[in-house]
Amino acid sequence: MTAIAESPVRTLFAVPGLRCAGCISKLEGGLTPVPGIASARVNFTAKQVAIDHAPALQLPDLQAAISKLGFEAQPIQGNAPAPLESRSLLKATAVAGFASMNVMLLSVSVWSGAEGATRDLFHLLSAMIAIPTIAYSGRPFFKSAWAALRHGRTNMDVPISIGVLLVTALSLFETLISGPHAYFDGAVMLLFFLLVGRVLDSVMRDRARDGVQALLKQTAPGTLTLRPNGTTEWRAADTLAPGMRMIVAAGERLAADGTIEAGASSLDFSLLTGESAPQPIGQGGQVHAGTLNLDAPLTVRITAAGPDTAIADIARLMEQAGQAKSRYVRIADRAARLYAPAVHTLALLSFAGWMLAGAGWHHSLLIAAAVLIITCPCALGLAVPAAQIVAAGTLMRSGVLIKDGSALERLAEVDRALLDKTGTLTLGRPVPIDLGGINPALKPVVLALAQASRHPLSVALRTALEREGVAAACVEQLHEQPGFGMRGRYLSAPVSLGRPEMTSGSDRMAVAFTIEGSKPVLLHFEDLLRPDAAEAVARLAALGIPASIASGDHGDSVAPVARALGLTAQTGMRPEDKLAAIDRLAAKGAKVLMIGDGLNDGPALAAGHASIAPASASDVGQTAADAVFMGDSLAPVTTAVRVARRTTRIVQQNFAIAIGYNVVAVPLALLGLVTPLVAALAMSGSSIIIVGNALRLRRAPR
Repeated sequence: MTAIAESPVRTLFAVPGLRCAGCISKLEGGLTPVPGIASARVNFTAKQVAIDHAPALQLPDLQAAISKLGFEAQPIQGNAPAPLESRSLLKATAVAGFASMNVMLLSVSVWSGAEGATRDLFHLLSAMIAIPTIAYSGRPFFKSAWAALRHGRTNMDVPISIGVLLVTALSLFETLISGPHAYFDGAVMLLFFLLVGRVLDSVMRDRARDGVQALLKQTAPGTLTLRPNGTTEWRAADTLAPGMRMIVAAGERLAADGTIEAGASSLDFSLLTGESAPQPIGQGGQVHAGTLNLDAPLTVRITAAGPDTAIADIARLMEQAGQAKSRYVRIADRAARLYAPAVHTLALLSFAGWMLAGAGWHHSLLIAAAVLIITCPCALGLAVPAAQIVAAGTLMRSGVLIKDGSALERLAEVDRALLDKTGTLTLGRPVPIDLGGINPALKPVVLALAQASRHPLSVALRTALEREGVAAACVEQLHEQPGFGMRGRYLSAPVSLGRPEMTSGSDRMAVAFTIEGSKPVLLHFEDLLRPDAAEAVARLAALGIPASIASGDHGDSVAPVARALGLTAQTGMRPEDKLAAIDRLAAKGAKVLMIGDGLNDGPALAAGHASIAPASASDVGQTAADAVFMGDSLAPVTTAVRVARRTTRIVQQNFAIAIGYNVVAVPLALLGLVTPLVAALAMSGSSIIIVGNALRLRRAPR
């Protein structure tokens, strides 16, 4: 690490060429010795590198240092996400898939016995389809391989590119000399299956970046600030600074953290705590960016803005958690990293061996090509995605959306579960416990007051009364008194619906209805348990996954749920507390399944070994989770675990089939007993067997 006299500055670069752990060590290890660079940290999930460097180093200097290591890089300004590559990869995959189908149709005609001019025509048509396809769809591999070779290093794309180009060149030569065999189908299919795997990987990384961006969007884009002379000015969120004062109207989200100087209101803190009930707050209270002001205007002195706010800290926690999770490499990727170089080394040795045996370059090259084709990792490449795609379809029919294939692998391994309370074990929809305490003649008055408020408890009360068929009365002079609720006059008598004057901890979810001359009526609310919560917890235990509650809610609201389900509970947890709880369990060897729904659950959902969120979860919660389940039942959670475990068994069987195929086929190809035609048929046959085995997952567990 280079010593820097001045305080270093940080610059972010997008590096799309990051492919593996070797790229990370190459980039970090190559940048830190550069004079003026204090440190370099790669975020593999976001495909970014953060460089702390002396102010004297300019962007061109940093880009040149990255370029010398064989990587292209573009600076990232502010919170802009790195360029997404999923779309370009998807186009290349679509082209390769379409071309593969057409070339295979032509190949089938040749395999069926087409000879002479007809065979030559089919080979020529295959070349006209395959060569442009390989040039277009192979670019991700060719560019990466060339960049590596140009800077004196290698990567997995080098042997892939050599194999594709060799088979294409040999096929073109056979076509030009009217030879009996061409292998365009093998080259195009190889590219297609490799691109499918790369698309899945890219989509996973794009989704991880989307989760962080969705969280940052929860803050207001700007706010009305109060100048020292008493005038106001609208300022964008990125121009706010500590010491400024902002005016937050009812219904607005806060753009920065701060302390209330004037006013009283109720705020929705579920972003940070998960607590479903709005919290009253007044002068001197601490508020945070992204929280929603419900009742009345507030004047807030800013204490932290931009990257220093609590919500920005949560976003960083999510990004770091996603970075840790990205180190789990799928089984097929690990195998392919060793498989591709071994295949091409084997082909080279077969060519050299037959040349030494006096077979001639043409025959030796044909045998080497047969080895390349018969060992084409199509079956290996299908072993994982075929099973995962079928399993994902089965789960979708069972009400579970799996967002990434690797999630199934991790979901099959979980042995411990942490569940949020509000919106996860409960439905997240407060409902009145008993409306019988209200005089039936006054229910229309209560409804009129509830209809005038957007408070969550008022909305729940309005829904319940309307379901009873109550019609709203005519209440005059309706207005909302900040911090207290709705007030008005009914038949000249003052009426109100709002915060109780005196309430205990157990009455947190309650409103009071008063009318002049009568005793206030306290209306209690509760967040109902999901109908099969107890059964789902028991099923998790039967699968060897003991569960406990990790909630941001207060202990008095969590205790009844914990007692009903027979679970232990941790309460009042902030996002970093849940993250720490997962880390403690992971340090003991546990593989944690996190089930949550709130914005405050985002980092924990990203950090869990696997994670599931309900469809009612916040956008951030759904984005951070590996899977989303539909409906009010928790049964899809246990279904997902069972299907994931079955998928793992099928994947292992598929690998055994693919390896067994190669154990038999490769020696035959090396001995020259397999023609390229037979090699292509054997390769396709092994792929069909893999797909057939994966289709066994179509049956959903009971």
